Amino acid sequence: MTTNPSPGLPPVATEVAAGALDLLPARLRKRVSGALVKAAGWPVEATPDGVRVRVDDDTAVTLKVTDGIVAHAADAACDCLLAPACLHRAAVLSLTPLAEAAPLTEGALPGQEATATMDAAASAEAPPARDTGPTVHAAAEGTGAGTAGGTAQGAGTGAGTAEGAGTGTRREPGTRAAVAEAPAAAARVTLAQTTALRALRSAATSVLVAGVTGGGAVQRAELLHAAHSARLAGLHLPSSAAVRIARRLGEARSDDPAFRLSVLSAELAGLLDLVRRPDDAVTPARRSYEPAKPLRLYGLFTEPVVTASGYAGATTYGVAPDGTLRTVSDVAPGGPERAAQAAGSPVPGGCALPLREWGDGGGVILTNPTVSPDGRIGGGSRVRSVRASGAQWHEPPLDALWQRSPAAQLAAALDRLDQPADTRPAGGDLLFLTGTISDGGFAVTDGPALRLLAPDERPELPYAENLRLLAARPGLVLRLIARAVPDRPGGVHALAAAWTGHDGETVRADLGLRRLNRSHIPAQAAAIPAQRSATPAQGTPAQAAAPAAGARPLSSAPPALPVELDLLRRAVDRTVAGGRAVTAASADGELPRRLRAVGLTTGAACARSLAETAADRRHDALGRLLPADPDAFAEAWLATAVYSSAAARSLLLAAWSAPGPNRSAAPLV
Repeated sequence: MTTNPSPGLPPVATEVAAGALDLLPARLRKRVSGALVKAAGWPVEATPDGVRVRVDDDTAVTLKVTDGIVAHAADAACDCLLAPACLHRAAVLSLTPLAEAAPLTEGALPGQEATATMDAAASAEAPPARDTGPTVHAAAEGTGAGTAGGTAQGAGTGAGTAEGAGTGTRREPGTRAAVAEAPAAAARVTLAQTTALRALRSAATSVLVAGVTGGGAVQRAELLHAAHSARLAGLHLPSSAAVRIARRLGEARSDDPAFRLSVLSAELAGLLDLVRRPDDAVTPARRSYEPAKPLRLYGLFTEPVVTASGYAGATTYGVAPDGTLRTVSDVAPGGPERAAQAAGSPVPGGCALPLREWGDGGGVILTNPTVSPDGRIGGGSRVRSVRASGAQWHEPPLDALWQRSPAAQLAAALDRLDQPADTRPAGGDLLFLTGTISDGGFAVTDGPALRLLAPDERPELPYAENLRLLAARPGLVLRLIARAVPDRPGGVHALAAAWTGHDGETVRADLGLRRLNRSHIPAQAAAIPAQRSATPAQGTPAQAAAPAAGARPLSSAPPALPVELDLLRRAVDRTVAGGRAVTAASADGELPRRLRAVGLTTGAACARSLAETAADRRHDALGRLLPADPDAFAEAWLATAVYSSAAARSLLLAAWSAPGPNRSAAPLV
């Protein structure tokens, strides 16, 4: 049975939600999950300073709202005799959405808060779509015999296997071989931070062992407790990751359509990996912005942002004359409906140019700007801006973005994932593709055929509706801005597109903000010259988007991962969904053999280790059943998750690089 949070419940601070069960005796804690089902049907009434949840004629839970959230434990009160140690108060607080209070980011636009939090979630969230998986190179069996790093190298060269990775392989925290080295890395963190990391690891392991279906309010509260302690200890990155996981668990419990099991798996693997690397877990709370020289920026496109941390807004990408990408964001607490509002926010500096208008072919000159290491532009008091002429996608300097081969762009986007999150270059994960809508999807020039996927399927954002309209026009030539989806190799998340409309003029659309209709798309594709114009800046948009002479898609079929690797990835997600018990009961004894048969030897070791640790219930000398080892199970799952993610990325690149007739013969690792 599922529960749906009442729309009238205000967000509650993380520490308040974490303490919701603290006062309950053990006998009542066992009843919380059942009480959530009833609490979802309790009526919510507005009050002058908050809301009142009516339990029955004699009992009500009152939530006092301060600055839009329930900020303190005393702001949640029940009028029953057992309060505050009552089931009513605990159930209501467990149902409320989480609010993450964050300081204003240095150099941010007014109302643009928690940029660092957005980075960690983007997926993402980035986008669910962005690969936020761990970067640890994990060995499956504690022998150091195989690593995800060896996997990536083998796929990239077309010759490697996972067996030979034991020699010369760097040991990173997160592998069994490296566990002994972790204390040395932790020497530079405080005792409080070390304790907080252990608590986070324990809470995340409990979530994994119980699974989505077996977990409940108790596991969620423990995770929020650990997140709050980590934030107080200065561990902002793992704290934000834990809060996002708690939100994902709430989405799963309420059957939220935005919930994606693969995203929860990536978040959980990322947190378990991060807590093993104390140096990486200690990150600054604010992004560093430094003064920069005047910037001349051409608007590229605007993307709506909706994060799992409870933030929403818009990000506009601009291009400097040298081809460098910069971004300006307006992100603040809110839901998907805030994206359109944020897209109308002005560019910092007083020129009154809305972000969306700048991204739609506009231009701007900024003086005294502040820029972060990853290319984000702040909104400090000294920055000034004036309007300037912009450029179309087929004109310089924007046209150069589409001149690189799709495979080279994908390789750069995947390499970006291995860089520290706060230094990843803005727009480094974007793909600039040219191709034609076909019955099978989007036929990329000099690349594979792909499916165009919606980055976000919420009805407030028109991605899915716009893509259905485009898919209904086979033969339409597009220039596309997209983002790769490592866990779905046959598709890309489509963000913006341009094509030639009925009147011969360019139609340029931010697919997540502009709701298209049939009048925007020609019924039949116009004849496109086969030869690209020698001077793209002077050619027509159709000529600039046309495939060059002799260019063709590599294959008519979208790239696909080996079935065996897909089964391993499903085992990873199934563990998150059902926990240890389901993993032990559904273990496929044939999977390791099948993985070895196709050359995925490290994957076979991972699958065997995961099944063994899930079913491992040893006995002592007297025959008594010993307690299960949750840490060994979590470690085996993390190794499997890391391997499957790295292998998918490697094979994805191989599929985009190989010629069409031989693409299915790409070497495996």
